[in-house]
Amino acid sequence: MLQATIQKNDKKAKQLIWLFSAVVFSAVVLLSNFKLNVDLGFDVHLFAKANAIINTIIAILLLTALIAVKNKNYTMHKKLMIGALVLSILFLVSYIAHHLLAGETKFGDSNHDGTVDAAELAKVANLQIVYFIILFSHIFLAAIILPFILFTAYRALIAEFPAHKKLARYTWPLWFYVAVTGPVIYYFISPYYN
Repeated sequence: MLQATIQKNDKKAKQLIWLFSAVVFSAVVLLSNFKLNVDLGFDVHLFAKANAIINTIIAILLLTALIAVKNKNYTMHKKLMIGALVLSILFLVSYIAHHLLAGETKFGDSNHDGTVDAAELAKVANLQIVYFIILFSHIFLAAIILPFILFTAYRALIAEFPAHKKLARYTWPLWFYVAVTGPVIYYFISPYYN
């Protein structure tokens, strides 16, 4: 097993994790209500594409990290998980940038007028149900997963591996689901970007 990377301080860690999680959640919720009208000279949906790529890489890192830990390669597992955490921060910045600059896109809005009329709805029909099931499960889990990820990482960084493993049994599949469904959502919604 690996040595502790940081000194244990559960009280401070809990405060920081909950504070950080609340700030991130609040920022995402509040900023989703705003749209900046700024011309950056490029298609701002590039951020959405970057998000899909970042999420794909995170999913690959998570899967590779799982294989590494199953093979008792703890050093590689740690590096891969830190990589996934760093990419998650990059994702968050890109996600906020996309929503601030692009605004809302409606699934099925092929004429880009901001509404999905009856003819457009008929074209997407049952696919819309699939899209919304994936979207809502993704949003819900993305909204609640951050503190679990941080608590799981904290337990590993202070070398409390039994507690880390117990948390990771729940955190890993949820994080992996969020990472995989992100690119799936992009695939569904990207034809409707204007």
